[in-house]
Amino acid sequence: MSTILSSPVIAVSDGHHGYPSKPPYSPNIRYPEYLFDDNTLSDEANHAYDGVRNALRLSGLDTEHFGTKEWNPLGEIIHPGDTVVLKPNFVRDFRETMAGHDNCLITHGSIIRAAMDYVYIALAGKGRIIIADAPQNDADFNVIKQIAGLDEIRQFYKQQFDYNIEVYDLRPECAKKVNGIIVGHEQLPGDPSGYVKVNLDRHSMFAEVESLCHLLYGSEYDTSEIRSHHICGVHEYLVSKTILEADCIINLPKLKTHKKTGITICMKNLVGINGNKNWLPHHREGTPSQGGDQFADDGLMHRLERKTMICFRRLFPLLGPLRAILAKPAKAIGKGIFGDTNTDTIRSGNWYGNDTTWRMAIDLNKMLMYSSADGKIQNEPARRIFCIVDGIIGGQGNGPLDPTSNQAGVVIAGRNPIAVDLACARLMGFDYNKLPILYKAVNQETLPLFTGKYSDINCRSDNPHFNRALSELGEINFAFKPHFGWKNHIELEK
Repeated sequence: MSTILSSPVIAVSDGHHGYPSKPPYSPNIRYPEYLFDDNTLSDEANHAYDGVRNALRLSGLDTEHFGTKEWNPLGEIIHPGDTVVLKPNFVRDFRETMAGHDNCLITHGSIIRAAMDYVYIALAGKGRIIIADAPQNDADFNVIKQIAGLDEIRQFYKQQFDYNIEVYDLRPECAKKVNGIIVGHEQLPGDPSGYVKVNLDRHSMFAEVESLCHLLYGSEYDTSEIRSHHICGVHEYLVSKTILEADCIINLPKLKTHKKTGITICMKNLVGINGNKNWLPHHREGTPSQGGDQFADDGLMHRLERKTMICFRRLFPLLGPLRAILAKPAKAIGKGIFGDTNTDTIRSGNWYGNDTTWRMAIDLNKMLMYSSADGKIQNEPARRIFCIVDGIIGGQGNGPLDPTSNQAGVVIAGRNPIAVDLACARLMGFDYNKLPILYKAVNQETLPLFTGKYSDINCRSDNPHFNRALSELGEINFAFKPHFGWKNHIELEK
């Protein structure tokens, strides 16, 4: 397990432009290790499959067997009989202001299929493969499955090997929204294994700001819930038991920008392992001078907005069926007076001064790394992890929910999530020293997430521009546009 903490090798497979259009996304090339019959091969190019395969090769996994039918790159990480969870980024099925998803919103199904094939090889047909995520509270999981082609992938495995791929929406409920305003909730089946309460206590990144936790805001209007789980030495989260019972997690994030953390890749993707999103701190109410990070300043309009929202959150849930009727005009009035958060207005901690969400993301990574299946914090890593980043088409600008596409054409892989995110940030054109989610995660004293150094990280790539130490990359990057609340604050200096 110690290699998870120290592994500095990051594979950067470059030159993969576009995704295949037809699920179940089989490759069009008969690779030696490919388990299925020739008649299952696709008639269209599959750059995603090739990208995943090449990233595994560049990672130096089972090099002695590469090019033969015995090649088993994930065999060092996954053993026959294991339970393996593939954790994509399924944040939502639609963008905030633009039609369609433009392949830049969620992990593409072709990346999932390719990773799954190599997981199955490692399992030798013995064990469980689970695709699981807890999307945004207003996401339609059935539509997400359709976009990703999951039903076709499951059917393919059932027909070929009589093997059941399990797919779970880990949310116990979803929110019904009108114009982004919550008007009700619907119960969902949730995680069939249930949920586990994990208390990080003094290991939490919120322990050092415990005196400010009475200002925390979660994902819903009820602030009493979030604050009851981060108080007086208690910093706890409700985590999917399916995740904690897994022997191995294959983290499959999308390469995107994020309004609250600057970037969302491997680390931030763990928001989707939670059973109750309202236990997740997203910002602290107020301005920095008041101990908050909701707004950058304490101007008149921000003071008025905060007081208005306090009243709205208290009264709106009491309106019952009228909420669905009043939500649209209420949102329109709010935008007209206070501005639109999707264009140029900073609110809800959507800026570089957010001092909350990065703490939550680091906490989640500590839990995944060190929590046992019953929620006890251990001194050593509790499960194996491998990361494969879908950067063929990344999301930039108003991420994570309303991004535009960046045709990066890369698949990035590695064993350590922090090392992978450090490399991704650099390739996106961002300075990790300006991203708290990264520089605060490096060299944690308690429950360390990455025991190496930035200077240790070494990129392996077929592209000579990327085939070098991360610190020696120079000015080569994909120039992702940051969220407007982070613009001119995280970009690399030229």
